[in-house]
Amino acid sequence: MVSNIAFFLLSIFLLWFGADWIVESASKIARKYKVSDLVIGLTIVAAGTSAPEFLVTATAAFKGMSDISLSNVVGSNIFNLGFILGLMALIKPLPTNRSLAMRDAPLLLATTALILGLAYFDKLDRSAGIMLLVILGGYIGYLMIHSKRAARNLSGVIPEVDDSATGEVSSKDWLKLLVGFIGIALGGEFMVDSASEIARHFGVSNWVIGVTIVAAGTSLPELVTCLAASMKGRNEMLLGNLIGSDFFNFAGVLGLTCVLRPLDVTPEALPGLAVLVGMVGLVLVFIRTGWKVSRLEGAILVALSLGRWAHDFMG
Repeated sequence: MVSNIAFFLLSIFLLWFGADWIVESASKIARKYKVSDLVIGLTIVAAGTSAPEFLVTATAAFKGMSDISLSNVVGSNIFNLGFILGLMALIKPLPTNRSLAMRDAPLLLATTALILGLAYFDKLDRSAGIMLLVILGGYIGYLMIHSKRAARNLSGVIPEVDDSATGEVSSKDWLKLLVGFIGIALGGEFMVDSASEIARHFGVSNWVIGVTIVAAGTSLPELVTCLAASMKGRNEMLLGNLIGSDFFNFAGVLGLTCVLRPLDVTPEALPGLAVLVGMVGLVLVFIRTGWKVSRLEGAILVALSLGRWAHDFMG
């Protein structure tokens, strides 16, 4: 038992720093080859911060643990929009904009509802994965075509990159990229195995462990990024960043996983997905009320997130 806890903590460390190194090195390499900030933010950086979710989700799928695969993505998205977003709003109210309210949040809501429908009919197969990847590709393509307007309205989706990223690319950057991917690969393997053993030890289902502990562990990069942005006074970027991350988790991570290995839907998945649909809808309402997420609304999101955790463990 002690060894499983140790491996779980090690997996969090590997996922956290692996994703950080991927984002840092990949952004620098992309800038070297004159890839735009928009493309970097929505592809390389988004893929880097979602790499822990993908490695855990894909690893669990290939091990035949579909409940951990789906619960990790669902739990990460709820954690992002519940605990992280709520905590950031408690620190300082988060300004929103019309683009988030009229395009990005509704798209996330529609995609989440689509996945709930697919899960209800147990259709998270390769065709569903292809459809999700097409949605992701279409969204990124739209933003690329309208890059100037997107860069102005979606500054929250594009993470701030340090000035040092514009310097020369060295072999160290390529090495950090490689080590980052190795780190998240090992972290995903350790997390799935250790979390499963811990769940069996305490008689807790894999779904509950996946939707709570594993999801929180793979969301650490988003939490750290948001805390850093808050400390820098860049609160306006947080909401867009979290919505973009959740969309990439569903359309990209879950879509690619379904293409690689179709997922079986457990009965526990449907209530969790329904809660997520409600959470996204609530965030959409909060975005529109006063064009900011207030401290009170942040407290509501945190309370709902913690309440869901308590319900999952007690249930």
